[in-house]
Amino acid sequence: MATMVDVARRAGVSTATVSHVLNATRTVLPDTRRAVLDAIDELGYTHNTLARSLVTARTRSIGLAVSAISNPYFTEILQGVESRALEQGYSLLIADPHDDPAHEREVVRLLHERRVDGLIVAPSAEPSGLVEYVRSRAVPTVFLDRIVDAPFDQVCAAGGERVDELVRHLAGLGHRRIGLVAGLPGLSTTSERITGYSTGLAGAGLAYREDLVASGHSEAGAAERATRTLLSVPAPPTALVTANNAMTIGALRALRDRGLRVPEDLALVCFDDFSWADLFSPRLTAVAQPSREIGETAVRLLLERLASPGAPPRTVRLPCTLIHRTSCGCPEVPRPRGTPDSGAPRHWPVTPNAAEKGTMS
Repeated sequence: MATMVDVARRAGVSTATVSHVLNATRTVLPDTRRAVLDAIDELGYTHNTLARSLVTARTRSIGLAVSAISNPYFTEILQGVESRALEQGYSLLIADPHDDPAHEREVVRLLHERRVDGLIVAPSAEPSGLVEYVRSRAVPTVFLDRIVDAPFDQVCAAGGERVDELVRHLAGLGHRRIGLVAGLPGLSTTSERITGYSTGLAGAGLAYREDLVASGHSEAGAAERATRTLLSVPAPPTALVTANNAMTIGALRALRDRGLRVPEDLALVCFDDFSWADLFSPRLTAVAQPSREIGETAVRLLLERLASPGAPPRTVRLPCTLIHRTSCGCPEVPRPRGTPDSGAPRHWPVTPNAAEKGTMS
């Protein structure tokens, strides 16, 4: 069986250099790193991470707990976490808490018992048990997507102002009854988007109407029922905002069943862009979240926390982007022949404010 000494001899470097490449403990020149990795492949060397963890009390593994991994948004976050973790020499253990507080605490306990160096968690609507567990055991933890009222590192999208702009845009097109299919109560993302919706109405001189807001509980089936409820009120909405991608699918099903066309009968805009949003007819006007960057930032914050346990906690809010298409009722903007659709916002440009440029608070 090949040893680290064999690898060093084949690559023409010291064993310390081989160790730095394997453990990502120091920057190594690209050519030197490549020589070491080639030697490892040629010799079939296997690094004994278990033995190293016994010496260092580190396993170079991260526990990731996010619900609805099948959701494209969380899938992209996972890709961001995985790519940055692997780049830094860390492996992932993944669990799905199913947005259930009791199950959430259990999967976090199981990940912790597997000696992960730290956790990245998208918390549920009732995260008190989770927060108490990681706080009482001093588990290095980063919360992503949903913000909790606790002194931990956190990263999320700054989406409230984008919902505000969606509502103002619909009002600018003449809509006076704008409905909202909101997310799961208790989530910070739900509260933020409802606030953005309310602010947008106020900015357009429109009153907030309780009967034009219904909870879609952040999933398609409930959003379909919520949309039917909104369409059944005495003065139904002429435009609709859906607060995540799963709820957009549910809303579209409800509109289809009623025989309503978008945008001719009802304008539709949504929070969360997704890969097939551009394939619908009409093409969906949407707010795109920097999902992959959220995942990458979560890993960076966690590794910085591991390196500096006593540093003050940070919250990073990353800017969202408005992707203006045609489901809001605006006409298609012709593109020069042969020019691919960049997905860039059109008709109303957006300049992120200072709080949304990755600043930390």
